[in-house]
Amino acid sequence: MPTSKPSLELLRSMTDEHVLRAIMDSERLTRTEIAALTGISKPTISDSVRRLTKSGVLADTGERTTGRGRAGSYYSLAPESGAALVAEITPRGVRAEAVDAFGAVVAGARAALGRAVGQEEAAAALGDVAGQLAGSVPLRCAVISAADPVDRETGRLVRLPEEPFLVGDLDPVAVLAPFVSGDVLVDNDVNWSARAEREDGSACGVDNFVYLHLGEGLGAAVVADGEVRRGGSGLIGEIAHVITTGPDGSAIHFTEFFRETSLRQSATAAIDVDALRARYGDVLPQLADAIRGVVLAMIAFADPQLVVLGGTWGRDPEVLDALTGASAAPREVAYTRSTLDDPELAGARAHAIDVLRTRIIQHATEQ
Repeated sequence: MPTSKPSLELLRSMTDEHVLRAIMDSERLTRTEIAALTGISKPTISDSVRRLTKSGVLADTGERTTGRGRAGSYYSLAPESGAALVAEITPRGVRAEAVDAFGAVVAGARAALGRAVGQEEAAAALGDVAGQLAGSVPLRCAVISAADPVDRETGRLVRLPEEPFLVGDLDPVAVLAPFVSGDVLVDNDVNWSARAEREDGSACGVDNFVYLHLGEGLGAAVVADGEVRRGGSGLIGEIAHVITTGPDGSAIHFTEFFRETSLRQSATAAIDVDALRARYGDVLPQLADAIRGVVLAMIAFADPQLVVLGGTWGRDPEVLDALTGASAAPREVAYTRSTLDDPELAGARAHAIDVLRTRIIQHATEQ
């Protein structure tokens, strides 16, 4: 039975994708360089570059090759290809950047916030920074990191008991709709941190691990078979209410450990990091037992190969030493510290670049 041949339109679309991916990896290339990298004939590459330039996806940079022979023109993505909005929403404020398909930050903006500011103020801050960036470059998609729990279906932030940073039911997708032409993806900052750790950090190449965020707030991300698991509503890893060992050996919720030891910031569930560090000498053995109780729960349900300690104080060497130097638990796991600065933003940024590249290619090949 004869097999059907791919249509000319499909072949052109496939060639255009190869050309765009080659340029995205190298930033600028001549037609001869593209042909060498892709293994596609020079005439076919020339036709593709001509199509993509005419449609406004590629642009002649004005640069030429030097040396013997005919000078070649360098091509790159046109400025109109746009950028991805990457933003984090934290108690410190909203920090946002516009990132192009090469991973370069082309613009940035910030807006201050305070703890428990509420939905309206947080929405105004997010809209303000997005408006500033949209005024400088077309925003084709957005990836948001939030320090609150996130509903996986809607992208809304979720209010849970004992959460230290609350902005109500903030809906980043709706806030960003006037500024972003494509999809808006929202996830918890701990999940983005775990993705970054697997790509470039302490869990690089590890398919099954837990990222434990220990800072002003408490959280965890579960990576299984190389993917961050989010659960039915997106709230996997909300560990504040895991039952563990209290300072006197009784069973309590993890978050209650810090209330009972007077290590919370005034009038909030947020942990007082400075006070905690000042008291490592007398409280760290009991705290290590409490953390180990949380880890044992994670081992029982996720069976990780590794636990990565992250967050403001989770990365402290004293915490790692206390956990690894304690008595053996029924099931052991290896511990390591996070090595990345701002892993939540790094994880969100890497995903945003992938989404932006895919959007540019889809737009180009559908024309």
